[in-house]
Amino acid sequence: MTFRAAVVQIGSVAFNKEATVAKVVSYIREGAATGAQLLVFPEALISAYPKGADFGARVGGRTPRGRDDFLRYHSSSIDVPGPEVAEIAAAARDAGVHVVIGVIERDGGTLYCTVLFFSPEKGYLGKHRKLMPTAMERLVWGYGDGSTLPVYDTPLGRIGSVICWENYMPMLRTAMYAKNIQLYCAPTADDRDTWQATMRHVAMEGRCFVLSACQYIKRDAFPDDYDAIQGNAPDTVLMRGGSMIVSPLGEILAGPNFDGECILTADLDLDDIARGKYDFDAVGHYARPDVFRLLVDESPKPPLMNSVGFATDDR
Repeated sequence: MTFRAAVVQIGSVAFNKEATVAKVVSYIREGAATGAQLLVFPEALISAYPKGADFGARVGGRTPRGRDDFLRYHSSSIDVPGPEVAEIAAAARDAGVHVVIGVIERDGGTLYCTVLFFSPEKGYLGKHRKLMPTAMERLVWGYGDGSTLPVYDTPLGRIGSVICWENYMPMLRTAMYAKNIQLYCAPTADDRDTWQATMRHVAMEGRCFVLSACQYIKRDAFPDDYDAIQGNAPDTVLMRGGSMIVSPLGEILAGPNFDGECILTADLDLDDIARGKYDFDAVGHYARPDVFRLLVDESPKPPLMNSVGFATDDR
């Protein structure tokens, strides 16, 4: 089976979820017009990846302005499910495409870096919450658990997602390979040259197609009072993209692009996965289960259980 896929390299309308969702919907239509049946959007696109912000944090203290910065971030995040999720689901259905998109999910007082999955047939399929926020991300994002590590069986192939530096977690990658992931979606905020090597390695290791989307965004996409460490000149690039699509043998099929917002497409032949696994299958004939074993706990870890062991909320 061969079909066209796309990575959508755009930036948020930072801290404005309504405007960002409207932009996403327009790019879903534009991506579908290219003939793409799968569209992958960047990490934390709705409503912002706050690159360069410190939220007023110091060892032993936080500033009042930092608390207001978090309030703005919290207010512009989305509930899952919620109206923004429904709007994207409707756009995916109307365009006849599968969508994978990074959002900031609000659950009570905690924010999560989350990826949402949509299909044209079923709408919203589910989510993956980032297991391990990186460095300063831990200040503003909570930790996911093993209950949101899905790989969805779709007409296009088996779709899953690993977010940004989760891709440097070997055991998480192995868990996804064991789920027979074929379309490995990697929304990211890493725009360094070294990210390209990571994506090519993952594709070769998993013998899967890797689709990585990163934002291209300038300072002027953020409010005037946003204090980015990179500088406040309107044309300052806070994230420069680098989105790409890679084949199961590590060949770059599209990208990387560092020039601006764009849609990158490639035609994917799923038979290339079997061709690649001929000589390497990390969780099959190239595995040594007599030597190495991996235990994955996919049970939810809510903060409170009732007396019979059931979660008291739906996290």
